[in-house]
Amino acid sequence: MKPIRIFYFSDILCVWAYIAQTRLEELKTAFPDNIEIDYHFVPVFGNAHEKLEKGWRDRGGMAGYSTHVTEIAAKYEHITVHPDIWTQEIPTSSVSAHLFLHAVQLLEVKGLVLKSDKVLEKTAWAFREEFFTKLTNISDREAQFAIAKRLKLPINDIKSMIDSGEAYAQLAKDAELVKEYNVTVSPTLIFNEGRQRLNGNVGYRVIEANIRELLNNPAGEKSWC
Repeated sequence: MKPIRIFYFSDILCVWAYIAQTRLEELKTAFPDNIEIDYHFVPVFGNAHEKLEKGWRDRGGMAGYSTHVTEIAAKYEHITVHPDIWTQEIPTSSVSAHLFLHAVQLLEVKGLVLKSDKVLEKTAWAFREEFFTKLTNISDREAQFAIAKRLKLPINDIKSMIDSGEAYAQLAKDAELVKEYNVTVSPTLIFNEGRQRLNGNVGYRVIEANIRELLNNPAGEKSWC
């Protein structure tokens, strides 16, 4: 049986995607040969400043959103969030980071790094952790390369993927998938060729139940998920 393909859409600046990372890791441990996760990005924070200034205008602005994020994070022991999140060193856009991550992803596609090294996953997590715990402005290209250098990634190859336009092409492809699947929430998991989806802060057991249903569902039989 072919592995179940899961399209996983997230925004690198989304606290819910930061929280959900541990669930993905648990899934990969529980179903090592049964699932295949395709990572994609949705620009929920594509224009971060305007989004938050408008959306939180009547709720305390950036400071209000900062309090909201820290209160959410306090409910989860496996993550840490800096108390000044979204009030200092505020990223302008998640799109810049997504572009860089696509360049890293292309290293795997082109065989410039070993797939077993999981450089995309490690870099995406490093970006999230740097932002949420250290207030690193991960929309800044210098900060992105500093993280890549620390992870010992091939810097010149990453630059080449961006300069050649190849990373932009992957970013555009993600934009098409976002429209095709009508993705508006981070994170979003798409299963079963688009027939099943889980949006937002979904618990591990719910995700697991969807996977087990697909694994146990005989070919040609409709899923009851």
